[in-house]
Amino acid sequence: MAKQSVNYDDVKQYRLDPEREQELLHSAGECVFIWANKAGHPIGVITAYVPVQGKIWMTATRERVRIKAIARDGRSSCVMSSKGTAMGGGKTVTYKGHTLIHDDEKTKRWFYNLLAAGMAASGDDGNAFTRNLKPELFVRFLDTPERIVLEFTPEMSIPFDGDKMAAGTAAAYAQFAAEDQPDP
Repeated sequence: MAKQSVNYDDVKQYRLDPEREQELLHSAGECVFIWANKAGHPIGVITAYVPVQGKIWMTATRERVRIKAIARDGRSSCVMSSKGTAMGGGKTVTYKGHTLIHDDEKTKRWFYNLLAAGMAASGDDGNAFTRNLKPELFVRFLDTPERIVLEFTPEMSIPFDGDKMAAGTAAAYAQFAAEDQPDP
């Protein structure tokens, strides 16, 4: 357990344990994918992904600005949150890394099938689209000449566990709350 803190200034001690990070990576299903535009400003979108052997795989169409940006400079990042997963909220991981663009048919077919299977498996998430998803039709819908596959390779992570932070600051928070009470 993390030592007791008196404020939220230093949260490094509240790292998400590696096995919980892997659980988050394999359960979030969506991430914020971030790249830099021509002017160097970071910008991102929420997108579906599939983690495979330490890499994060996504898809988009060639005309998306993120594809042009990644073609210029592959430096990018991905952010996942446990919100909406069985893990509950408060756990996050941010990855810094590089992204490669794939447009070969073998990689595209492989990824489309993975993504379709993963989305079909999440059909109990209350989303009408995934609840009625037929993987073979989804693959056909994805398979267009303009679609490409993104392969993100993490190089550094910033994992965070809000449950550890809550436990590590509980006494200080209670003290603050007690000091905030009006005198009788």
